[in-house]
Amino acid sequence: MPNVMIRRKPDGGLLFYIAKKDQEDVISKVEVDNEEQWGGEVELTDGSRYYIDPVSPPPRFPTTLRFKRAV
Repeated sequence: MPNVMIRRKPDGGLLFYIAKKDQEDVISKVEVDNEEQWGGEVELTDGSRYYIDPVSPPPRFPTTLRFKRAV
């Protein structure tokens, strides 16, 4: 389970960064993204998917969270 830093881009999108892999990509889809929760399956623009149990209340960005690789 990698630690992932997520920060907001100037255009409002979210940037997903795994330091150990030096992998950086834009989040294209989040399963749960509302005022009460954030998380579930997260898809990146390169097609890779990660999972985090929905967090309540939604985190403030930038933040670091632990994700699992989705199968």
